[in-house]
Amino acid sequence: MCGIFGYIGSKNVVDTVLNGLKKLEYRGYDSAGIAGVNQHGIEYCKEVGKIASLEQKVHQKNLQLEVAIAQTRWATHGKVSQLNAHPHLDNLAQLAVVHNGIIENYQSLKQELKKTGSHFVSETDTEVIAHLIAFYYQDQDLLGAVQKAVSRLQGAYSIALVHKDFPDLMIAVAHEAPLVIGIGKDETFISSDSHAFAFHTREVVYLSNGEIAVIQKNHVEIFNPQNVRIEKPSLQLDGLAAETSKGEFEHYTLKEIHEQPQTIKNALLSRFIEEYGTAVFEDLQFDENDFINAERILILGCGTSLHAGYIASYLIEELAGIPVQVEISSEYRYKNPVIVPNTLVIAISQSGETADTIAAMKELKAKGAKILAICNMPSSTIAREADGCIFLKAGPEIGVCSTKAFTSQIIVLALLTLLLARMRHMNKQTGQDFIRALQQLPEIIQLVLDKEQEIKALAERYAHYDNFFFLGRNYMYPTSLEGALKLKEISYINANGYPAGEIKHGPIALINENCPTVAFCANKTTYAKLVSNLMEIKARNGKILAIAESNDEELSKIVDDLFIVPRTVDTLATIPSSVFAQLFAYYVAKKRGTDIDQPRNLAKSVTVE
Repeated sequence: MCGIFGYIGSKNVVDTVLNGLKKLEYRGYDSAGIAGVNQHGIEYCKEVGKIASLEQKVHQKNLQLEVAIAQTRWATHGKVSQLNAHPHLDNLAQLAVVHNGIIENYQSLKQELKKTGSHFVSETDTEVIAHLIAFYYQDQDLLGAVQKAVSRLQGAYSIALVHKDFPDLMIAVAHEAPLVIGIGKDETFISSDSHAFAFHTREVVYLSNGEIAVIQKNHVEIFNPQNVRIEKPSLQLDGLAAETSKGEFEHYTLKEIHEQPQTIKNALLSRFIEEYGTAVFEDLQFDENDFINAERILILGCGTSLHAGYIASYLIEELAGIPVQVEISSEYRYKNPVIVPNTLVIAISQSGETADTIAAMKELKAKGAKILAICNMPSSTIAREADGCIFLKAGPEIGVCSTKAFTSQIIVLALLTLLLARMRHMNKQTGQDFIRALQQLPEIIQLVLDKEQEIKALAERYAHYDNFFFLGRNYMYPTSLEGALKLKEISYINANGYPAGEIKHGPIALINENCPTVAFCANKTTYAKLVSNLMEIKARNGKILAIAESNDEELSKIVDDLFIVPRTVDTLATIPSSVFAQLFAYYVAKKRGTDIDQPRNLAKSVTVE
């Protein structure tokens, strides 16, 4: 949520910042703005809607800046409007601020500042920051003013600001929200995500824990919350600096769905030893004894990552025999958790910046828990905060609704399950069989993708419905949760995932001819029971679209439409069924004309509560 970008250097400042801002569009936003310093002082421009609208306005104004900051805003405090869009200025237009996060005590600060003469023009918590820094600014001591202001702020936030008296610098602050500095040759960047400037430089410094950076084009000073200057070593980003494009695909989401045969290969690469029937994570900095001694596992996640965690709980309990508790991070962080000895915590986050998961991790670490992260971003906060991290190796995921990252999470969690199981009772032959099933998945997924036109036709047939049930049992229950979420996210349809055995406990009252059911039947263990549930739906005139591994005569008589996915073991059957659900949601959304890559109200990285 929200994306900050700033630049000072020899390139065209405005163009560089706008291009950086475009790389952050995936985070989700409703307005965008830019501000900076030139010979006239502070100048800014902000617009509701897409960055393209802002870019057009900037070029109309022929905006020229010596240093600039910018932001894509995802509304938290205050409605979506030009007044509430970032950047925000103080009353004298001496400084401009962009901010990601939430200032929890902004109301009390606002009332205090009003008494000193500050006049507020927006509904945001961000504007308080600008007025507070201006209140403390005197004798050309901008750093001192920022330090005093930050000491008053409560919450999780990252901030970037410029001041008219200092056209050769910008200041950045990060406290429990991501902000990274990119160090180039005679140029310096700041961003919420290093991906936004990775094409220009690979040398980075991460800010955290209330640190303040004074940034010039060839010099960076960093201060801790006690106002003491500190030395932070720079790091080198992994991977290649490559431009991300949609290629031949109409949307990033569709491209990422089609990348899954390869991303699953990436997730598996060099992570198993078939001869011994076990998994191995050579780059994992984690004490093996924590795996051997684990008597209980706690999994944390939000959204799609939570669904991957649910699937992992079935896997681990069935194959490794370890009891698993899955918790929604945003709820768990407010519990007073009881952490029994030998509990292994697994935190799952595609972006590695999910605020609620980070907060829950910190609570658990304070209680002495060991935390293993499953993440796609090596440079993320979760990857740095965890005791060890297994990376998905899925590459950048730009579409807001997670597709390839989800299936890669399942693969990584399946490999981890294999490792835990082989450390216990699973024999070598069973481990080898499981590895072979994993190796077959890229081909199985490709077979589903090859039937894309059939899925498109089904989607167009069902696209006019406004309510859906997604049903499954066992592994197919979390699969139904994920399938329903995909349809909600990009089609704006009310879709509910449900365990099929529970429909008689209330939801069956909603079944009628205008509420279709998508039934995930590719679980051999519970197949017969699920068919019985579908009979109950059919008896109430409910339409049924079933996803199954065979054209069973009994099932064919019940359902209105049937899609066949390739066979695999029950423990992995969620993957081909999920790929179907992804394509189904995509083509329903396309038929309904929604914004697929950047659906309304959503953000790729949920960096605030």
